[in-house]
Amino acid sequence: MESEETSTWVFGYGSLLWKVDFDYVEKVIGYVKGFERKFWQSSDDHRGVPGKPGRVVTLIAKEGGTVWGVAYKLPSDRASSIFKQLDHREKGGYKALKAVFHPRDENADPIHLNIYIGTPDNPNFVGPESNNTISDVISTAVGPSGPNVDYLLNLASYVKKNIPEDTDQHLFELEDLVKKKIDAYKSIP
Repeated sequence: MESEETSTWVFGYGSLLWKVDFDYVEKVIGYVKGFERKFWQSSDDHRGVPGKPGRVVTLIAKEGGTVWGVAYKLPSDRASSIFKQLDHREKGGYKALKAVFHPRDENADPIHLNIYIGTPDNPNFVGPESNNTISDVISTAVGPSGPNVDYLLNLASYVKKNIPEDTDQHLFELEDLVKKKIDAYKSIP
């Protein structure tokens, strides 16, 4: 049987950091262990379209890895309907799994929560590619939820502003590459 704690908490590490479209009663900054965040998931339903998918983040298992983000406690009387909404939002190859979240406040207890991950066995999983290749995709993809560039830059901005201890090299290298590509596009007459 699922505990009340697990059933009412969800972890955000991508767009759920800066685009929260559900009610929550508490939010806590912290991290999950054993993963790293990567732009290895294609998106043809939000940040791209069929035939020209964009890229969004997923978590990849990594021994010793740490991914910072936010745990949201959902209102218990609406948790079920919010999870249905999240299941639809994360339909592009994501599965809901259980994880242990460690709050930034080291005196706070860990939280057992739900986490959405695009696992390597889903059809939208792209896997490892060079940051240059990924940045080319992000620089040009646009989908129903807007330009893929916005997804990357909003994520990087949120992390820098709210989670300065996060040193996600993959995220920040992609941010730098995409900004350079955007500047190069702007300079073309």
